[in-house]
Amino acid sequence: MSKLYIVPTPIGNLKDMTFRAIEVLKEVDLILAEDTRTSGKLLKHFDIATPSQSHHMHNEHKTVESLIHKLKSGVTMALISDAGTPAISDPGFLLTRACIENNIKVDCLPGATAFVPALVNSGFPNDKFVFEGFLPVKKGRQTRLLLLAEETRTLIFYESPHKLIKTLTQFCEYFGDDRPISVSRELTKLYEETIRGTAKQVLDHYSNKPPKGEIVIIVGGKP
Repeated sequence: MSKLYIVPTPIGNLKDMTFRAIEVLKEVDLILAEDTRTSGKLLKHFDIATPSQSHHMHNEHKTVESLIHKLKSGVTMALISDAGTPAISDPGFLLTRACIENNIKVDCLPGATAFVPALVNSGFPNDKFVFEGFLPVKKGRQTRLLLLAEETRTLIFYESPHKLIKTLTQFCEYFGDDRPISVSRELTKLYEETIRGTAKQVLDHYSNKPPKGEIVIIVGGKP
């Protein structure tokens, strides 16, 4: 019986790969990978010889129909991203939705997701929170920031290192210099760090020390 497995992969530390994830990746007929070169290193490390093909944001609209056809024919597949849980600011939503619409079973394994350790590690209230992922690059960015400035729940953002200063500057402008912020980068890796303080303090820190690596920003809600 055909099935699509959504399989999280480590966000840095390979020891975070679960036994179940390895087992599933070895047993399925095909692995859909965001970048086969990146995933190839992971698969080789765990002696996974299952065939793989690319499934990323630039081709997922075109490939969903053919993948559904393969699944209906009895092929079992696993979807992985370069790091973390697929469909969380990564490809995966379109294929998952198509499977549900076609009565194909979807099984999502638990595993690594960058924002969870960053949120818990921030020390901010986490009983209620808003996951924003990446802010719009241009169109709609100002509108979104104006709306989020009034949000009382803890906010979660993903950001790239070369855009962090711009984003922190805008947080000072729209949320206020004193809004509490926690920035986690290189989670689970050798140089993992979390910087906490006001928006202005965190901005000053990274203005003097340009950041590297993947970044999660946690912002305290409006008091």
